[in-house]
Amino acid sequence: MSARLPESATRMHCEAAQAAQAVRDQLFSNAERMESLAERLRALAPRVVVTCARGSSDHAATFAKYLIETRLAVPTSSAAPSVSSLYDARPKLAGALCLAISQSGASPDLLAAVRKAREAGARVVALVNAGRSPLEGLADEFVPLSAGAENSVAATKSFIASLAAIIHLVACWSGDRALSEALRKAPRQLERAWSLDWSAALEPLVAATDLYVVGRGLGLGVAQEAALKLKETCGLHAEAVSAAELRHGPMALVKAGFPVLIFSQNDEARASIEMLALELTARRANVMIAGSRCPQALQLPAEPAHPAIEPMLLIQTFYRLANALSLARGLDPDHPPHLRKVTETV
Repeated sequence: MSARLPESATRMHCEAAQAAQAVRDQLFSNAERMESLAERLRALAPRVVVTCARGSSDHAATFAKYLIETRLAVPTSSAAPSVSSLYDARPKLAGALCLAISQSGASPDLLAAVRKAREAGARVVALVNAGRSPLEGLADEFVPLSAGAENSVAATKSFIASLAAIIHLVACWSGDRALSEALRKAPRQLERAWSLDWSAALEPLVAATDLYVVGRGLGLGVAQEAALKLKETCGLHAEAVSAAELRHGPMALVKAGFPVLIFSQNDEARASIEMLALELTARRANVMIAGSRCPQALQLPAEPAHPAIEPMLLIQTFYRLANALSLARGLDPDHPPHLRKVTETV
């Protein structure tokens, strides 16, 4: 695909631009459903939450882990679907909540893991974008993501809809009124985030071959998502790294000019992220940072919000950059090589 093609001509651009309306529709249609689900979860009082997802949905599950553990103090861990689909193991999940997240609700390994979890005594809550999916039929509770059809291989609005549904669920379950109020403002903030300009990051990334994408806490999931999008749409070897973990082995790769994209939400993780950014610029890395400030780094604009909302806004702005970067590198973001919209792993 020619880099001269207008950015707005891709499906990825058009679908990502619909995220704000998708979240607006979801919040309206799921209001009563979430309140009643939250009441049942409070009665259940699960001892643990096990998430089950693949790809972008698993990055949403990373976000869910941090939000559930910090707001509800319930240990949350990601299940390995192959434990059920390949090894036929039977987990002991009595009293657990299985939170399954999927765009299609059709991947065989995901279905196998959810089926085994339910047989083992877990209560299954499924967040799914596609209607009438096999996963919906397996779930005790079904929450539609309401993002609408998504035809580009790169998931965008469905990922943001997943984050919004997770926030909605946790806000209702925990009774956090401040978080509920912040979520109500999110659609308008997503519209503003979509209008922000990160084109300054094109120059350092258009010829790059490798980079780190950094986040911490609530921001780690969107760092994982950004790294995946850079791989699949831009042909870039991008690795998502926690700001805490980068100081260990991964720091050995950071040389002068090495690109690092940093996401920071305004919570307890921010100070450590800023300290890392200072260290990276001292090593003369090519640091691009959004959501925080660092001397000598390229400052990318960010829409301020509640700390639990900010990661969703950062990834929305990033999607516009990823689409533009893919085109600038002569690629087609809608049709990455060797990939399909629904990946049916077993």
